Amino acid sequence: MEPLSQMNIREVQEALYKDPSPRMICACQNDPRQGVRKLAEQLIKHQQALAVEEARIQQLLLEEKKLWQQGYLLLAGVDEAGRGPLAGPVVAGACILPAKFNLPGLNDSKLLTESKREKLFVQIQKQAIDYAIGSAEPAEIDALNILQATKLAMKRSIEGLTIRPHYLLIDALNLPDVQLPQLPLIGGDRLSASIAAASILAKVTRDRLMVQLHSLYPDYAFSKNKGYGTNEHIQVLKRKGPCPLHRKSFAPVKQEPSIS
Repeated sequence: MEPLSQMNIREVQEALYKDPSPRMICACQNDPRQGVRKLAEQLIKHQQALAVEEARIQQLLLEEKKLWQQGYLLLAGVDEAGRGPLAGPVVAGACILPAKFNLPGLNDSKLLTESKREKLFVQIQKQAIDYAIGSAEPAEIDALNILQATKLAMKRSIEGLTIRPHYLLIDALNLPDVQLPQLPLIGGDRLSASIAAASILAKVTRDRLMVQLHSLYPDYAFSKNKGYGTNEHIQVLKRKGPCPLHRKSFAPVKQEPSIS
């Protein structure tokens, strides 16, 4: 590599990208050009941010590491999306992550922006050992109640896996109908990388479905509210009554006569 002093700023930037070593950074820090020193400063900040993110991800893997050490190598995180809305299914995701993955920003889906969830959704699908989605429809929610319907959706997601997991990490719930060792974790989507990945799979799948269902009943703006009880949604309910996608057992849906 030619001496730093003989490179322009762009060439220095390319060299730093190829060799972000302490020696190279130090040389840039001592360069008389402000632009070169700025490049070193930006790289240091980037490296620090990467280290902080890696530490956060390792914290998210504490439960997984305990189970890996016990010999449970295939761990499926399980989580749901859509327990609270007035319309649409409750959707669950099951996800088996490899021991090593590259998912910067992985977190509870509720803490992420829509664009970040969408990006991670694709990355999780590419990197997961296996994943599956399960759901329970509004009629099942009304017949069973939302808790039991959520468990049913979770069971279906686990049954959809092509690889049988050794152990389940589940957000908050026990699944007695699933004959696998399992650990319910309250707030699990913020405590376990596997559950966080499952939460993103479930949330993005459900949101996309509600956008598609919007075309069937556009008056309710499902593409915007995803079935949740926003003020606008409730006002439409009062004017038009619920549609077949609504959960008839949920207030305020059950207070309104259904549309034909």
